Amino acid sequence: MRVAVYYSNNDIRIEERPRPVIGDGELLVKIEASGICGTDCLEWYRIHRVPLVLGHEIAGTVVEAGKGVKGYRVGDRVSASHHVPCGKCRFCRAGHETVCDTLRKTNFDPGGFSEFVRIPKINVEKGVYRIPRSVSFEEATFIEPLACVIRGQRMAGPVKGKTVLVVGSGISGLLHIQLAKLGGAKKIFATDIAAPRLKAAERFGADHAMNAKDYTPEKIKSLNDGYLADHVIICAGAKSAFEQALRSVERGGTVLIFAAAEKDALFPVPINDIFWRNEVKIVSSYAGSPKDHIEALKKITSHKVNVYDMITNLFALKDTGLGFKLVAEAKDSIKVIIKPQG
Repeated sequence: MRVAVYYSNNDIRIEERPRPVIGDGELLVKIEASGICGTDCLEWYRIHRVPLVLGHEIAGTVVEAGKGVKGYRVGDRVSASHHVPCGKCRFCRAGHETVCDTLRKTNFDPGGFSEFVRIPKINVEKGVYRIPRSVSFEEATFIEPLACVIRGQRMAGPVKGKTVLVVGSGISGLLHIQLAKLGGAKKIFATDIAAPRLKAAERFGADHAMNAKDYTPEKIKSLNDGYLADHVIICAGAKSAFEQALRSVERGGTVLIFAAAEKDALFPVPINDIFWRNEVKIVSSYAGSPKDHIEALKKITSHKVNVYDMITNLFALKDTGLGFKLVAEAKDSIKVIIKPQG
């Protein structure tokens, strides 16, 4: 079968590999669509482990089911979690499934930028989701990223009646905007450095979208009765995004760190201004739990979150390198999806 192998952001090679052989309790899925995540382009995070077949936002059709598989059969349209928690450890029992050791060790064979993927038994048991006919394979690739957003906002707390600032209007930022609007946010602000993404932010629900290059917290105050944002969600990894976030949160507010920063990034926090007198809460969120994926699928199926209009580029497997280039540049594209069967 053909696979797109990652060596660097600028070096994606189409290679031939044997089609995976499944065992008991496993599934073989023919990949129909696989989204490129911004983290796929975190070169510093990937480069020491290359070559890799990436792709964790998958949707496809079951073509083989191993002995003992229950609930799934050949022909089923499915999505799957590449990482799944054990459900039993101290972290899972405390509601922190995404820091579970098992979750961090599980994965597909190989990644979704390939024609076929083997889904291991534990993933089949804890992280496979049947896709309704009303949901396209392309839309289903949003289940994983939306699950991450759902978890992030749950960790940060309810947004109903509050002012929200989303720093960075890429795919994650736009999903956060939609979810915050759905959650009853009073007013939503968004920033980015790319004009097309600022327009997209407004299209998907932001009340005000501002260029990050000339943004100041005073702009929020002028549009928000003199107050800063109650919730600030960081969806960009630049140091300036973190600076912008901490300067923009109101007393008693919350900052959600959703994006990864550069390798070994350090950021000085003004302790007295943020923590001592202002009671600002800083929380982080990583990945999504099985229940987050199930909720994401429900929101996509019901069209409460519009993911279809976020798709800007579809590429055949042979053009995966071009897709990575667009995502790494973070300019005009929003969601780039690879179609391995094309």
